[in-house]
Amino acid sequence: MNRHVLMGCAVMMGCAGAAMAKDAVEDPYLWLENVEDAKALDWVRARNAESAKALEDAVGFADLERDLKAILDSDAKIPYVGKQGGFFYNFWKDREHERGVWRRTTLAEYRKDKPAWEVLIDLDALNEAEGENWVWHGADCLKPAYSRCLISLSRGGADADVTREFDIDTRSWIKDGFYRPEAKGGLGWIDLDNVYVYTDFGPGSQTTSGYPRVVKQWKRGTPLSEAVTVYEGKPEDIYIYAGHDDTTGFERDFVGRGITFYTNELFLRGQDGKLTRIDAPDSANKSTFREWLMIELREPWTVGGKTYPGGALIATKLDAFLAGERSFDVLFEPTETTSYVGISPTRNHFILNMLDDVKNRLFVLTYQDGKWTREPLKGAPQFGTVSASAIDDEDSDDYFLTVSDYLTPTTLMLGSIGSNPEPIRSMPAFYDAAGFEITQHFATSKDGTRVPYFQVAQKGLELDGTHPTLLYGYGGFEVSLTPNYAPNAGRGWLSVGGVFVVANIRGGGEYGPRWHQAALKANRLRAYEDFAAVAEDLVKRGVTRPERLGIQGGSNGGLLVGNMFTLYPNHFAAAVCQVPLLDMKRYNKLLAGASWMAEYGDPDKPEEWDFIRTFSPYHNVKAGVKYPAVLFTTSTRDDRVHPGHARKMMARMQEQEHDVLYYENIEGGHGGAANNQQLAHMQALAYTFLRKQLFPKD
Repeated sequence: MNRHVLMGCAVMMGCAGAAMAKDAVEDPYLWLENVEDAKALDWVRARNAESAKALEDAVGFADLERDLKAILDSDAKIPYVGKQGGFFYNFWKDREHERGVWRRTTLAEYRKDKPAWEVLIDLDALNEAEGENWVWHGADCLKPAYSRCLISLSRGGADADVTREFDIDTRSWIKDGFYRPEAKGGLGWIDLDNVYVYTDFGPGSQTTSGYPRVVKQWKRGTPLSEAVTVYEGKPEDIYIYAGHDDTTGFERDFVGRGITFYTNELFLRGQDGKLTRIDAPDSANKSTFREWLMIELREPWTVGGKTYPGGALIATKLDAFLAGERSFDVLFEPTETTSYVGISPTRNHFILNMLDDVKNRLFVLTYQDGKWTREPLKGAPQFGTVSASAIDDEDSDDYFLTVSDYLTPTTLMLGSIGSNPEPIRSMPAFYDAAGFEITQHFATSKDGTRVPYFQVAQKGLELDGTHPTLLYGYGGFEVSLTPNYAPNAGRGWLSVGGVFVVANIRGGGEYGPRWHQAALKANRLRAYEDFAAVAEDLVKRGVTRPERLGIQGGSNGGLLVGNMFTLYPNHFAAAVCQVPLLDMKRYNKLLAGASWMAEYGDPDKPEEWDFIRTFSPYHNVKAGVKYPAVLFTTSTRDDRVHPGHARKMMARMQEQEHDVLYYENIEGGHGGAANNQQLAHMQALAYTFLRKQLFPKD
């Protein structure tokens, strides 16, 4: 190797060492970022023991954990299915199948109360045979026979997984078949002998976020090392992938480049391997179906002499677009109260889903004689969370309709465009909701913004400020929180007299891109002001008071919770902070953190750290301040949000003698649990903690 290169490496290593030494001085708990270090795990086990002593011996804990597990294990839950060929496939977990079974049935059987299922893969049996702890990540089966499948499995529930080839006909793994070693990435069919693979190919093949930056075409019978590069992104990109659209008559190949979390490029790949960029804004989501190109705009776009607003969905014929035509039809245009959710194609129509003040509205779009028509989806309910998905977008106009709200068990309906859908399966009622009601309210944030929230409480609630109330939120990444049946909250909170509230704060997608963008980066505090406004409104209305008010959130919602108890300590009495981000100085250096800089900013830029510091709980928590009692929960196997965030915050707050508890599940990934027992345990810890803090002491 060249001497100058060696010197450069030595200098770089010296600088890195100095930087690490400086970080260690500023952050005495940096060692807790060593996920599986023996010292760190000993610290975790000690904290877990403290939490177990404080919560697991509480009156009612064992009964609650048992009941929550029974809900999760219930064989009366809806087995959601996806159609491939002539069968409907489902992955299922219950009491007898802790890790689950992948199975299939026919539509005729599925309509029955107790369908006959054909088990294809028993994950518990596979784990026992291989001495592993596999968690199911999905199956991709090859059209038209759907007998060869690419199965993704994760160790312990991490995002990183392996992909293995499986033969349904023989119920066996293909010897010397396609196999992708453990990494973040994917493997997808082109045809029986070719796949796209995007994964960790070795040094330099991953983005700074830890995702693939190279995608290759891999031919059966050749080593992975000989796969041919299709596209290579930049190190600072988020994610590179490729896929094959097998729609009959419209077969196409695409390459996708995630530039930031909210910007991307989409390329059409020709048979000669040439890539043609879809010439639409990087900030827009681009997709195709049959002859159509659909573009979901995050920002206004002026093209072809017209300006289309951010939040709109527009469409044109793909071939015409590639030939240079720039004329679009507007399929959805937002208003002050509406936003686009999604679109699902059937054989002859599209089902459009939108929100109006956080309530779903569904419409049927039909293209005929050169123009689009729109009419309400027949039989769709007017309240709750409603979603529709085509059963087979090539062969029929049939669809599944899923209907839910906080109190009503989810119902799955089967419909066909033009007729009323019929219920075919319903989730059982896991608690008595007869005495409760859902109401929607609006708080006024610090800057005058109208912020909606849902409240679930006993009918005729006396507004005397005495009710233990749990306020939940997320507020990020354009994610909308809509009413869904919550049997865990019903059993763990509502059934013992609590009030449950969900805040639709800025940063989410409830009112489209504008609602999300209003709380990005330097404006992040708007989300926390919204959440505080909801808390204040609950007190003003007489629902509760600060000593009876608790908060809960996970992931970005964990960052929300961390900021609420550090910035607004007098608003709340208890906080459950789950798989959280908390150290916003180092978040971009931990696991997938670099991929979120479009959301939060870059802390390595001094001008951006100036505003990021204002919402970095790890840097804002102080000794001598009376904070709410806090329970942190996370997972050792979470390879998305680093467990070091929660570990270090716990250590710092414990050092400062605050009222804190901590529990870290050894498996579980970003969801916090790898099986129903673990999930029931984590939920029982949270509800027991909240009950102890917020309910009046006897």
